[in-house]
Amino acid sequence: MSEIDLTQNDNTSTRVGNKLKGRVAFVTGGTRGIGASICRSLASQGATVAAGFTGNEKAATEFRDSFTETYATSVSIHKGNLGVPEDCRRTIDEVISNHGRLDILVNNAGITCDKTVLKMMDDDWFNVLNVNLSGVFFLCQAALRHMAERGSGRIVNVSSVIGEMGNIGQANYAASKSGLFGLTKTLAREAASLLARSGKLTEPNGIGITVNTVTPGFIATEMLGHIPEKVMEKILAQIPLGRLGKPEEIARVVHFLAADTSSYITGQVWGVNGGLDM
Repeated sequence: MSEIDLTQNDNTSTRVGNKLKGRVAFVTGGTRGIGASICRSLASQGATVAAGFTGNEKAATEFRDSFTETYATSVSIHKGNLGVPEDCRRTIDEVISNHGRLDILVNNAGITCDKTVLKMMDDDWFNVLNVNLSGVFFLCQAALRHMAERGSGRIVNVSSVIGEMGNIGQANYAASKSGLFGLTKTLAREAASLLARSGKLTEPNGIGITVNTVTPGFIATEMLGHIPEKVMEKILAQIPLGRLGKPEEIARVVHFLAADTSSYITGQVWGVNGGLDM
C-alpha cells in the first residue's frame, strides 16, 4: 500500500476563476488539512479569506504568510475555542470588523476523542459535542444575523461519513457529525423564512441565504497518519473507488456550494466519500 502524501500541493493555480470575487469567507480549522485546502480553493475563485484556528499560533502564522505569498492577497487568522460560545461570537465579529462583511461561513473545525461507549468519560462526550455541534450552532447563529440583515450568504457545514454510518469507538464524534444534518436543514428553512418575512426572498438577482452540508469520507490528511497499515488496508477495501479522498476534492464541492449561482441548493447533504456509504 502506498503511503499517504501529506505534503501534496492541493491547489497549484492561484486564480482559476471569479465565482467568489468580492466575497468574504470564514473557514474554521482553516490553517491545515481540509480547511487549508478549502481556503485555497475559495481564494482561487477570488474570495477574501479568514481562517480560524485553535492552538498552534506558529503554524497558523506560517500558513498566513505562505498564503499571502502564493495568492498575492492577505488572509486573516482568528484564534478561538469553538467549544466556548463567546469565542464563536467573537471570531465572527472579528471577521466582519476586519473585512466589513461576511458572505461565506465554512464550519470545518472538529475534534475527536475516540473511546468505546463503555470507556467513554463524561468530558470525552461533552468536549466533542461542544466543538463539533454546539460550536457550529453558535457560529451559524452569529453569522445568520449578519447575513439576514444583508439578505445574502452561504453556510457550508463539514460533517463526516461517520455521522451517516457510525463507527466503533466514535459515538461522540458520530453523534456530533450526525447532528449537523438536522441543524443544517433547520437553518436552511429558517434562513429562507427570515428572507421571506423581510421581503428579500424574491428580490430580482438575489442570491439568498443557503445552508448545506458536505460529508467527507476518509481523506488523506495528517489525521489519518496514525492509522496502522493493516487497518488502512481494511478501510480501503470498503471504499468502492479503492482510494482515500484528496482535500481538494472536498474543497471543490465547498466552493461550488458557496457560489452565487448555487442559490437553489439548500438544506442538502453532499457526500464525498468514494461511494463508502452506498
